[in-house]
Amino acid sequence: MDLGEVAALIAAVAFAMLVLILVLPILRLRHTVDAATRMINDLNDRTAPLLGEVNTTVKNVNTALDQVQTSLDGVNLQLAKVDTMTNHAQQITANLANLAAIVSTAAANPLVKVAAFGYSVRRATAARRRAETEREVRDTIKQRRRSGRRGSH
Repeated sequence: MDLGEVAALIAAVAFAMLVLILVLPILRLRHTVDAATRMINDLNDRTAPLLGEVNTTVKNVNTALDQVQTSLDGVNLQLAKVDTMTNHAQQITANLANLAAIVSTAAANPLVKVAAFGYSVRRATAARRRAETEREVRDTIKQRRRSGRRGSH
């Protein structure tokens, strides 16, 4: 046996020891990989129904959102109608206010004239009464003076 064969034998023994040393961690790693594979398969088995339920829930939510959208569209249409009615009511109110102003102006002008005429008539009547009373008083005073002059002569 020469030196090359001894070196090959030592290398073979070292390699065998290395394999023996690595066999235990590899076996343990195999058990870990098997356990991980079982967990992943179990997780897949549990996830599929959950994803189905999530899909169903999402479909239900989308259906509800479509219904809400339809309701909101109806509400928006009703609000547009209410807005139109409000605009019409506002126009009617403005027209009534204008009509009331016109009627008030038309009625007030003759009423003011009638009131002014009535005031003028009262004032003229009062002035005439005063003038008559003053004339009567003057006539009475004149008659007393005349009768006083006649009586003193």
